[in-house]
Amino acid sequence: MGLFHFDTPQKVMKIGHIECGGQPGERPPVLFANMFQTGHKIVESRKPPRWDKARALDEVKLVEEMSHETGIPAVIGLVAPTPDEIKAYCEWFLSVNDTMVFQIDTWTEEARRAGARFVKEAGVQHRFNYNSITAWDPDIPDQVAELKECGIKSVILQPFDTEDKRATGRLKSLRKILKDIEGGEFTSVLVDTTTMNLPTQGFCYLANRMVKEEFGLPAGNAPANGSYMWKAVIEKWGRPAFQGMDAAMHGIAAVMWNDWMAYGPITGTRRVFSAVAAAVAMVTVMAWDEGLELPENPNHPLNKHFPKEMEFMKGLRTARSDKLMERQQTLGDKRREVRGQTAGEDGHALMPESAAEIEPEKR
Repeated sequence: MGLFHFDTPQKVMKIGHIECGGQPGERPPVLFANMFQTGHKIVESRKPPRWDKARALDEVKLVEEMSHETGIPAVIGLVAPTPDEIKAYCEWFLSVNDTMVFQIDTWTEEARRAGARFVKEAGVQHRFNYNSITAWDPDIPDQVAELKECGIKSVILQPFDTEDKRATGRLKSLRKILKDIEGGEFTSVLVDTTTMNLPTQGFCYLANRMVKEEFGLPAGNAPANGSYMWKAVIEKWGRPAFQGMDAAMHGIAAVMWNDWMAYGPITGTRRVFSAVAAAVAMVTVMAWDEGLELPENPNHPLNKHFPKEMEFMKGLRTARSDKLMERQQTLGDKRREVRGQTAGEDGHALMPESAAEIEPEKR
């Protein structure tokens, strides 16, 4: 196992037309955009739900456009804490878009279940991602039973351990949740390594690696939950400083074993997609240096945006193969030297005729 290669077979999940997971660099992380969250300027009223539909549609179209142009898959998250908002936002979204995967983002289990029931009634389970089954839910098996009844196939699991808030605690919690969901019929399972704030996002990245090492499951989190909590950036250095920091957070996440990430408000679409596309190109090269084959998908960011560099990489492929063979030959020579063997002209090891041939002369 290398820094960007896992010996554990990696699972690739499919949600609608989107694939998520695999070895680092094989495919770009899926980006989840949120809309209708608190503070979203298009929202005019929550009771009753009322919003600027023209601006909302423009924002969805921008996500589609950036997804197409960068080669990075996208999911729309509808922040809807009440049944009325779930119905209003989902009906609108389904009326203006018939292809994108979506999810309903709400904290309470009651609202999440209500969202699953709406999805069942609308018959759009094939393009819906359930967000999420969490460590805080009191009766996960019962929740799973209802999701099964609703025909929900794609879920996010959110582990957390209040007694061990490091990466190890997230793994301990995940093991329990995986047992609790065994009664479901899920074909896609993503793991949310639970962002708490900006500095401890480091625990999430360590947990990503541990999840992929132990289970091979796609792992991710919400870097924006960390960047948007650091409000002092705007107060001290202005909005451009915040935008740069937020883009950097998501670029770093793309390198640190994120198969997916929630980037928060949809208004950050341009900067996040471009930052992640750049990071994906770099992590793919690092993974290639550890043995990953160069991606053949023309929509992969490395192929899509850096064709000249890809040709350069292909030219290095032979050189790399020669270098690996040279390394293997060197290692073989060292092993034979330790065993007291030398390589013959035909490449076969020759046994020494006497101990004098391998023992240094004593002086």
